[in-house]
Formats: sequence, structure tokens, C-alpha cells
Amino acid sequence: MTAGSIPSTEVETMIRLLEDARYEAVVGGDIEAFTALAHPDLAYTHSNGAVDTLESYRDKLRSGFYVYHRIDHPVDRILVVGDTAVVIGRMFADITAGGVRKSLANQAMAVWVREGDRWLLLGYQPTVLPEALR
Repeated sequence: MTAGSIPSTEVETMIRLLEDARYEAVVGGDIEAFTALAHPDLAYTHSNGAVDTLESYRDKLRSGFYVYHRIDHPVDRILVVGDTAVVIGRMFADITAGGVRKSLANQAMAVWVREGDRWLLLGYQPTVLPEALR
């Protein structure tokens, strides 16, 4: 059981839905929907090593610096410990970043924390997959 006595399988289901919603929001250009899912202290790391805060990431989405065309995000597992859920999976995407179109193939980790009755994305960290694992 996790904090609040919610079985971890229910939390895992909720986190999967939230992961779907956050990716759908950025592909759909719905910055407000993404913001509603993000913790105010978000640390969003990109596969090139750049790190954004919630504010700087939203600014880059609004300005068109990041444009997501497609994202697939298979989840390998979700670890739930208390009010923290860690999502381990992959992220495959077609994006435009800084005016350059590229395809991404990453191993990824997302960290969600529960505040009250809401789960919020606190951190994201992708790592480029070696060619052999793509």
C-alpha cells in the first residue's frame, strides 16, 4: 500500500494515464494541460543535457523552440514508494528543436510526486539509447 492507503496497482494505473496525458499535451501543443500536470519545481532534462524549469520549458514550447510531432513512450515499470512514483521506460519521438528536425530514441525516467490528492511531474531524465537498442 502507498500513502493514503491506495493500492500501488491503482497508483500505477493513474501514473500511466498521467504519462499519456503529459505526452499528449506536448504533442498537441496544449501548454496549459502540461502545466496542470507539472510540479512548480519541475526539473526537465533533455537528452542533450540541457535542463529546464517549468517556466523555461513552457517558454520554449510557446515560442516553438520545441515542437513535438510524435511521441511513443512504452513503460517498462513503475516503482511506487510512498508519495513518489518513478516511471522507467523509453521515449521515441520526432521533434523540431531549435529549428532542427530530429528523431529521438531514449531510455527515460520520470518522477511523479503526490501533493494532496494530485500527482505532479517533478522530474524527467532521458538518456540516448545506443544504436544497438533502438
